[in-house]
Amino acid sequence: MLPWNAEDLTFDPTQFTGKVRLFPLPDLVMFPHVMQPLHIFEPRYRDLLNEALDSDGLIAMSVLAPGWEQDYEGSPKILPHACLGRVVTHERTEDGQYNILLLGLRRIQIDSELPPQESFRQANVTLLDDYYETENTPERLSLQTALTQQFEEALPGDQSTNLNLSELLSTDVPLGVLTDLVSFALPLEFDLKCKLLGESDIDRRAMMLLDALDSTPPSANQPESQSPGFYLPPFSLN
Repeated sequence: MLPWNAEDLTFDPTQFTGKVRLFPLPDLVMFPHVMQPLHIFEPRYRDLLNEALDSDGLIAMSVLAPGWEQDYEGSPKILPHACLGRVVTHERTEDGQYNILLLGLRRIQIDSELPPQESFRQANVTLLDDYYETENTPERLSLQTALTQQFEEALPGDQSTNLNLSELLSTDVPLGVLTDLVSFALPLEFDLKCKLLGESDIDRRAMMLLDALDSTPPSANQPESQSPGFYLPPFSLN
């Protein structure tokens, strides 16, 4: 497996053309600041990956809209928001398939899908910048403290795992990053995850998550047999 380095973690928006390769899945909502393992086996997505590896390494993880089953082999409708990611490591298997790690970089809005030119789908997109609606710093600190506590309580695991998580979250993780980690890690309702991906207001994302966690018992958030692995969840198949 090819290693990644610190340069893979950077993204220069001034060098971004606005054109992306679309990798739509029905059950994965990717977020910035997280890592997702993917197993690439469909020929069209192997083509997509090969082109990405030969250029900027960028892939847009989009979400198939309900009803995708009717036209999966074609071009079923996709939801308007996606996550732009970069391949940071990849391994090619003997049969030509791939295992990759994808790092989420930025929220994007899909403006228009391009006419078919390759075996995979492409689109023009707009980068979405995170922002704070107000400068309410004291209230924001309270939001972050409450969300951190709720996140820790919602993730079952052994004591050492939770201790490591607490240490990570106590190292001044920005609220925007925290909301993306929580949104990705917890098995929230699919529709809510899609709304969180499309929400650029960081305070609003935090409040949406707190509302969801307040209404869901911690034991119901995740099966006990599933490890928290918020930056390295199980492989997703295409």
